[in-house]
Amino acid sequence: MIQVDNLTFTYEKEPVLHELSLAEQSPVIAGLWGRNGSGKTTLMKLLAGYEKPNHGKVEIQGMSPYNNAEAIQLVCYMQEEHPFSSLWNVGDALRFGEYFNPNWDQNMAERLLGTFRLDKKKKITKLSKGMKSALQFIIGICSHADVTIFDEPVNGLDAGMRKKMYEVLRESHEDNPRFILLSTHHIEEIQAICETLIVIKDGGVLFNEPMDEIKENGIWLSGSKNILEKVIYGERIIEKSEMDSVMKVMLDVPYSKEWRELAHSNGLSIGKAELQDYLLNMTEEDKEMVE
Repeated sequence: MIQVDNLTFTYEKEPVLHELSLAEQSPVIAGLWGRNGSGKTTLMKLLAGYEKPNHGKVEIQGMSPYNNAEAIQLVCYMQEEHPFSSLWNVGDALRFGEYFNPNWDQNMAERLLGTFRLDKKKKITKLSKGMKSALQFIIGICSHADVTIFDEPVNGLDAGMRKKMYEVLRESHEDNPRFILLSTHHIEEIQAICETLIVIKDGGVLFNEPMDEIKENGIWLSGSKNILEKVIYGERIIEKSEMDSVMKVMLDVPYSKEWRELAHSNGLSIGKAELQDYLLNMTEEDKEMVE
């Protein structure tokens, strides 16, 4: 569905993406995560055909999306602050969605207006941040585009509305499988619905792995410094703190039966690191290796 090979993109002579490669041929829901400035938004714009690569290749269903009307019909990209006309109301935005998306599902759109309590006659400029996010989500999910991209789709929504959005997304994907890309900082929330996680660091792909695998990475160990240093010899430490003779570390290893048994046999405490904390540490620079 998407193919990115050795993609390089600069903005005003500043490198943003460098030799980035990414491929996904299956209809999956994928999460996209990275720190601010890592290149996530640029990657989404390139996939949507908004920008032209300086070098390398971007393809949607085998076609370059840039300046390609046929390819663009296969993509729906809902930006974090989508540029709706200041004159439009909610109904106008839905007509915009129907006009640009050949697989548009109007019945679903009407139903979701009720789910998210949106009035078709209300001006978009009068919507709260959360209600605008809901409108953008409705357009994206009802597009049924082969490649659907959401940039921070739950901004401003309370926990109840976010839960409804994830339920709708999962159900829609089950009924109409396609490639859905979710760029979000709510990484813990999307674990249950994303099959794949793509992590961008410094303009390249750090991870592109099944969510079930990557969410098992990262463990906390704590206990006597002397014992702990022996147990973790040669392992990659991605966070560390010390107080007197007690040390606590996060390691870049899976939370496994072997590590639990090793910790318990040495009188150490062990716990699973939160995915968000693990990713924050993995996207820091100059991590330590214990020799």
